[in-house]
This record gives sequence, structure tokens and C-alpha cells, in this order.
Amino acid sequence: MAKGGKSPKGKKITLNVAKNCIKITFDGRKRLDLSKMGITTFPKCILRLNEIDELDLSRNMIRKIPDSISKFQNLRWLDLHSNYIDKLPESIGQMTTLLFLNVSNNRLTTNGLPVELNQLKNIRTVNLGLNHLDSVPTTLGALKELHEVGLHDNLLTSIPAGVAKLPKLKKLNVKRNPFPKPDESDVFVDSIKRLENLYLVEEKDLCSSCLQKCQLARDKLNKIRSMAPSAPRKAIFSNLVSPNSTAKESQEEWRLRSPSTS
Repeated sequence: MAKGGKSPKGKKITLNVAKNCIKITFDGRKRLDLSKMGITTFPKCILRLNEIDELDLSRNMIRKIPDSISKFQNLRWLDLHSNYIDKLPESIGQMTTLLFLNVSNNRLTTNGLPVELNQLKNIRTVNLGLNHLDSVPTTLGALKELHEVGLHDNLLTSIPAGVAKLPKLKKLNVKRNPFPKPDESDVFVDSIKRLENLYLVEEKDLCSSCLQKCQLARDKLNKIRSMAPSAPRKAIFSNLVSPNSTAKESQEEWRLRSPSTS
């Protein structure tokens, strides 16, 4: 940060600069790639390029995303990872064409995630890893098209059943969260931790023998859920002020690579 507490000036993005950063993806989509540009303020000039399909503003120093981002009504892919964002705008719920949203490695808290996220009915992938979430927003449970969810490296002590039961979920990454250490009777917490390596397939893709095994496993999981305590036990982590020590040390490293939910 600059002297006097002021944010660094950052690189100025003009409309011409932005136009020259538009790339055509292998499937013919228009992607505006402004990653690793030293941007500190969301460049409002890019709102005039609202015909783009994908927007990459990752690995910058952006602190705030304006409500006007909803002008990207055709956007399918939005990557904001590795910035300094602590809150998403309510208007993000209007971007109903979004299929992919990556806001990992930011400064998001649970209160910084608007309830309007539940309007993203078509979204397939959401990455909220490497943030400061102390609970999972229940709005995720309303996103029935979700295939992948990244919640790794946060401050979570439990995962809502509504998220774990999403009908099309194939992968749920909850690694490196301070879940309470399970004891012999705490089978519910143990089953939640195992979700970090969860992969699902459709019944039609299984042979009869495998299908029978899956049904037996499902019955066992339902039994475990019925034994879950009504109020999950909370753990106190007095020294935990960031997602965790490992995550803190590696946050800058994440700016050098593109994280996913895995």
C-alpha cells in the first residue's frame, strides 16, 4: 500500500486496451482477459463490451466489484480470483447466464456473499476457496445445477446438508477447514470431511453390481445422517485469524497459477 494509507494507483485500462485483450476461445467464445494487469479499480470502460461471453480479472488488486457488472447479460464465465474483494454486489444475481464463478483467494466473509446468489439458477461451478468464510451460505443449496463447489481453506466447522445433497454435485472440496476433530461418536462430522473427495455418477452409467453397492452405501449414509446432532458442536480456534496458516503462506503463490475447485 502506498504512503499515507492510499491504495496504489495501478494500471489504467482504456477501452482500446480492453478491446485488444479480447481473445476468441477454442469454442468460439469472446473472452476479455485482463488478468495480471496490476489493476486496482474495476475498469468501468469495459462495461461497453457487454457482448463478451467470458471475463477474467484474476490476479489483480481489485477491492470492489460495482453493481454495474450486471450489465454483462451474456456472461457465462467470470474469474475474479486472487484479488482483495471482501464483498460481492447484490446485482450479481441478475447475471443468470453465468455457468462459472471463481472468487477464490480474496477476502470474502459469509456476510459478503449476497442472498441474490440463489438467483444464479444455471451456474455449474462456484469456487469460494481461500477466503474467510465461517459458515456456508445456505443460498448454495438453491443452485440445483451445481456440479462443483470449492470451499477449501476457509474457517468452516460444518457443511449444510442442503449443499451436500445438491442433485448434480460431482465434487465438493472442503479441504483445510478447521472442522471439529471427530471422536468415536461423532460420525456425522467424519462423514462430512469425506465429502472433499466426493464424485458422483448417474445410475445409468453403473452396472447392476456397482449399483447395488451404491444403494447399500446410500442406506448407510442415510443412517449416519439420522444420527446427526441437532446442533453441531462448535470449536474455538483462538489463534486462527486467517483461513489457516498454510493458506496464509500460500495465498501469494496462488496468484501465479489458476486455482479451481480441486
